[in-house]
Amino acid sequence: MPRQYKSTELKKALKGTRPAFMMLLFFSSVINLLMLAPAIYMLQVYDRVLASQNTTTLLMLTLLIVGIYIVIGMIEFARASVMTRLGNRLDVKLNQLVFSAAFKRKTATGDNNPAQALNELGQIRQVLSGNSLFALLDIPWTPFYLLIAFLVHPLLGYLSLGGILVLFFLTLITELATKSPIQQAHELSVHNTTRLNKQLQNADTIEAMGMLGTLKQHWLEQHSKVMVLQTQIADKTSVLSSLSRFVRVLLQSVALGAGALLVIAGEITPGLMIASSIILGRVLSPVEQVISSWKQFVQFRSAWHQLTRLLQEYPGTKEVLTLPTPKGNISVEGIFAAPPGQKAATLRNISFQLEQGEVLGIIGPSASGKSSLAKLLVGVWHPLSGKVRIDGADICQWDKVLLGPSIGYLPQDVELFDGSIAQNISRFGHADSELIVAAAHLAGVHEMILRLPQGYDTPLGMGGYQLSGGQRQRIGLARAVYNNPAFIVLDEPNANLDDIGEMALIKAITTLRTQGQTVVLISHRPTLLGVVNKVLLINEGAVQAFGPREQVFANLRQANMLKSVPTAAAADALAADNAPSVSHEPQREAL
Repeated sequence: MPRQYKSTELKKALKGTRPAFMMLLFFSSVINLLMLAPAIYMLQVYDRVLASQNTTTLLMLTLLIVGIYIVIGMIEFARASVMTRLGNRLDVKLNQLVFSAAFKRKTATGDNNPAQALNELGQIRQVLSGNSLFALLDIPWTPFYLLIAFLVHPLLGYLSLGGILVLFFLTLITELATKSPIQQAHELSVHNTTRLNKQLQNADTIEAMGMLGTLKQHWLEQHSKVMVLQTQIADKTSVLSSLSRFVRVLLQSVALGAGALLVIAGEITPGLMIASSIILGRVLSPVEQVISSWKQFVQFRSAWHQLTRLLQEYPGTKEVLTLPTPKGNISVEGIFAAPPGQKAATLRNISFQLEQGEVLGIIGPSASGKSSLAKLLVGVWHPLSGKVRIDGADICQWDKVLLGPSIGYLPQDVELFDGSIAQNISRFGHADSELIVAAAHLAGVHEMILRLPQGYDTPLGMGGYQLSGGQRQRIGLARAVYNNPAFIVLDEPNANLDDIGEMALIKAITTLRTQGQTVVLISHRPTLLGVVNKVLLINEGAVQAFGPREQVFANLRQANMLKSVPTAAAADALAADNAPSVSHEPQREAL
């Protein structure tokens, strides 16, 4: 059974725009009433002016109809203006909510195209602020004009009713014929675009190994499938539009012919014959507008459904009690976890505790779950079961906006954002120069930044790809330690560092430990293990050893595991020898 979505944020947002919709309905009512004027004008011209040949009456009628047309134009302008602002108001209400929900889905499921949700919101806004809504506002007046047609003569009323039924029948056929292709084309287009964007992120690899031709051919094959579906949709909707126009023009001509017969029979006047043709056009015009906008309505319906489901599954953050700033006491309680979108646990029954100021080194073979554990510790991933607590509170229940400044995170793949170095270090918050420079000094990157073209104001561009891997990693470290967060997780922080950079990293971790900040460090290199208090060994997603560094190292050596791990004394000596030299050595990395 499909899941039912009853109360949605979309409906709540629309309820808030009810006054604007009522104003639009009022404008549409006035416009549709005034649109009777052309029929009345022709009725008076044919039945009164031509019979009396009174030019003064013709002049006054003409001036009156011109004035009515001016009023209609002004009201239509006002209606369009209100509709545009209605769409903007809806966007303002929902944009941040949809943005947050798309981000939550990205972190929870690994969605590769989170921006699609904002595109769907844009489709909803375009329909609610475009010409498509005019047709929906005018449709309720179709019965009114149909009633007038019946009052003129039942034959003209039945002709109008028959035209409406034919147009709705054509619309139903098109809906059934295009629903599946439209859905398939949308899903395939989104999938292809997401895949292409993912591939082009590895442009260097594609260029170096000559893969562009093959990838381009594959893209064209998948894109051709979308084009075939879109062509089928366009052909079917074009047939519908052509048939609807044909029906409308044919009915208007038939109505004139039928009116002429009624005039000959003496049942109506010539003026009513012309007026009834105009009225028939007003009966069918909104229906034809709905048909011509059918594709937009289908896209609106799909976007509405997708956003409804998104906001139901990832609702806005509820207000929670503000907790005190955490000190850095960490407790991991029976964690079972899997990557987003998967159910089989890759981490099983992970438990340990850290006191404020302790430094934990997480070690283990590749693909053992170390980086997954890092994402759980900072709340990026949610566990299948178990808890990660910081100062006793479940990290998943914290308001991330409030908790974020107390968390430092350096992922394995460092991502910098489009902006200056200072903005990246300060996490795009309030740029406190002293805190920015202090973080850079702590990360040992201050001198390197000063040698850049614009220093801390140097723009990085998307991803900061003009920097070397080591430079990006050290700026990422400065961002992680900015404003002295209580809890810091560093995932392979020395993966791209040279000896100078690694010594700066050792000094930074030593300083953090001295300042009482809790640090989790993931690394394969023995050099960094000299600065940790405790060690956690993970293998195949399970804890194999945890405890004080000396105890774990002794047990590992006794079991002939991880022979490259130095003795505790050697590790301490290595850290002590390396750390002080950082401030005296020149920075060797450059753009």
